[in-house]
Amino acid sequence: MITNTQVAEVFLQESIRAFQSMKKLADKAFAQTDEAFFYQTLDEESNSLEVLIKHMHGNMLSRWTDFLTSDGEKETRDRDGEFEGDQLSREELLLLWEAGWQVLFETLRSLTPDDVLSDIQIRGESLTVIQAIQRQVSHYGYHVGQIVLLCKHWASQDWNTLSIARGQSKQFKPTKLS
Repeated sequence: MITNTQVAEVFLQESIRAFQSMKKLADKAFAQTDEAFFYQTLDEESNSLEVLIKHMHGNMLSRWTDFLTSDGEKETRDRDGEFEGDQLSREELLLLWEAGWQVLFETLRSLTPDDVLSDIQIRGESLTVIQAIQRQVSHYGYHVGQIVLLCKHWASQDWNTLSIARGQSKQFKPTKLS
């Protein structure tokens, strides 16, 4: 019989795996994008790669620092400032990117199965740890999709697919287990 502790352990492990997968996609997309494109937008209402990185960094630091003990929207966060272009260098942006993910992964790895039903606060709203993690999986997945779209757009014909290339699906048939 599967225990609640086992389910909680699998949930935490799968959450880490999902975040690692997202980060890996964005990392591979950034690697295909010239620095000049980190500041470009598709239109006036769109975000640049710089803004997306700054926003995710700010969100990660706010949400995952003191995750179990303080509100996930820290008073020190300047959310509006995250959406302003500062022309930070690619190196500076990637340092922010890595720092945000480091806080997220350290926090997730510190959680125990007993923590998953604990209540935390985000902007004064009470959420279980499960709800808070799922909220961030959705939020970061949304932004990583934007990052990949922008990088693919800027790379154009030079883009190397991050998954199965068009017209090559048949080469990736699942193998039958015997």
